[in-house]
Amino acid sequence: MAAMDLAYTPKVAAATAPLYGKVAAVVPQIEWPVHAPYVEAINRLKREKNAVILAHNYMTPEIFHCVADFVGDSLALAREAAKTDAKVIVQAGVHFMAETSKILSPQKTVLIPDLRAGCSLAASVTGADVRLLKERYPGLPVVTYVNTSADVKAQSDVCCTSSNAKAVVEDIARERGTDTVIMIPDEYLAQNVARQTGVKIITWKGHCEVHERFSAADIRAYREGNPGVIVLAHPECPPEVIAEADFAGSTAAMISYVGDKRPKKVVMVTECSMSDNVAADYPDVEFVRPCNLCPHMKRITLPNILHSLQTMTYEVTVDPAIAVRAKAAVERMLAVGKPKSA
Repeated sequence: MAAMDLAYTPKVAAATAPLYGKVAAVVPQIEWPVHAPYVEAINRLKREKNAVILAHNYMTPEIFHCVADFVGDSLALAREAAKTDAKVIVQAGVHFMAETSKILSPQKTVLIPDLRAGCSLAASVTGADVRLLKERYPGLPVVTYVNTSADVKAQSDVCCTSSNAKAVVEDIARERGTDTVIMIPDEYLAQNVARQTGVKIITWKGHCEVHERFSAADIRAYREGNPGVIVLAHPECPPEVIAEADFAGSTAAMISYVGDKRPKKVVMVTECSMSDNVAADYPDVEFVRPCNLCPHMKRITLPNILHSLQTMTYEVTVDPAIAVRAKAAVERMLAVGKPKSA
C-alpha cells in the first residue's frame, strides 16, 4: 500500500469514527487524521491475512484500543497466543513476548514490527548465566520471569509473570519440598515475592529500566501534590516504593483495581501509556500521570505495524531444541492456578 493511499478521506473517517470514540478523551482530535488511515489499513489487512494483533498494556492508545485484537499483560497475551486460530500473530510488544508466542504456537507466523524492541530485563541474563546458577545452587528450582529470552526459559523449571509470581513460587516450593528457590532476573520482583511468601529467594541483579527509576520520594510527592490520590505500583518497582503504595500488582491487577474500586484520583506507578489506555475506559477516574516511558515499547507504532503486515516482517523464530524446553516452563506457568482434573 503506497503512502499516497493513506489519506484521511471521508470513507476512512466514517470507517474509523467508532474507534476514535473509544480514544477521544486521550488522543487529541487534531492527531486522529494522522492515525486513522493506518488504523483502517491495518484492520483491513488483518482480515485479509487471517492475522491478529496482541498488544501489551504499555502500547499507545491508538494501537491498544484501535487495532489490537487481544490486550493485556504478559500472562494474558501468552494465553491468547496459545489459543488463537489465526495464522499470523503480530506482537505489539517487545521481543521476548514474540518469542513466547512462537514457543506456544510454533506452527504460526509470529511477527514483530521492530527488531529493536527489546527489554532491559531480558538483556540482563543469558542461558549461560542460568547454567552457572544451577551449578552453584544444585537442586534448587529456577523460577524465571517471562521477561527473558527463550534460551533462559529453556534452562528454567517454570516461568512466571508479575500476575502469578507469588502463586508460581509457592507452587514449586511446595512441590519440591524446599524453602528456597532461584528467581530471575528481576531483583525487585523477587524481593517483593519473598516478603509475600516467606520463601527464601536467591535473586539476580536485573531491573526494569522504567520501574527502577521510581522512588519512595516520588510516591510521597504524588500524595503531597494530589491529596487523596490512590497509588498503584507495579511489583518491578523497588521494595521501598511498594511499601509506600496503596496497592501493588501486575498491570492487569492495577486495571482491575481501577475498574472495581473506581477511585476518584489514582496514579499508576508504571509505564505511562497504560494510564491513557485505562483512562479511555474509565473517564470518571482522574489519573495523575507519571511519565516514565519504555523506549522499547515505544518502537512499536502504527506505521511499522502496517509495514509488518504488508511485508510479513520481521518474523520471529526459535530454535526447536530450545523451544521444546522453554515451552515446558511456559506451559507449567499457564497451568498454575488451574483446577486439576479428578
